[in-house]
Amino acid sequence: MFELKPLSPEAIPQAIEKAHHYRLLNEPAEAESICLDVLEVDPDHQQALVTLLLALTDRLTKGYAISATKAKEVLPRLRDEYQRAYYAGIICERQAKARLNQGGPGGGFDAYEWLREAMTWYEQAEAIRPPGNDDALLRWNACARIIMRNNLTPRQAEGSEPFLE
Repeated sequence: MFELKPLSPEAIPQAIEKAHHYRLLNEPAEAESICLDVLEVDPDHQQALVTLLLALTDRLTKGYAISATKAKEVLPRLRDEYQRAYYAGIICERQAKARLNQGGPGGGFDAYEWLREAMTWYEQAEAIRPPGNDDALLRWNACARIIMRNNLTPRQAEGSEPFLE
């Protein structure tokens, strides 16, 4: 159909800056496209991979028909173990927020499970975080507050019936 035009390697820093700008403007599809262009030139560009992952998860909470699968596929490409754990938490947290906003039957239970998984990832990231970096703790606290504010609880185990008088 179309042959995409490649970026010049010298344009990568400015392209990454534009991708960040588009994320701030709430235009994750544009940020995603720019990151894909950067990754065509430099497939291991860590900043482009992180920005791509964030742009993909931005789309989760904006009501786009998108799953977290693409974002999860980016995780193994991150070289840093801390970043892999931290961004795995981000993916789960954003899935939880999207499910909570979506509502419907079981939405609160699903959101609780995603938030608890995010908190587990943040705890792993906390254990290996760089000195002075408390981002994982901040995210863990945010998840805990969402659970408490919304009175979210785990799903009851299969086969257990609530007691009715």
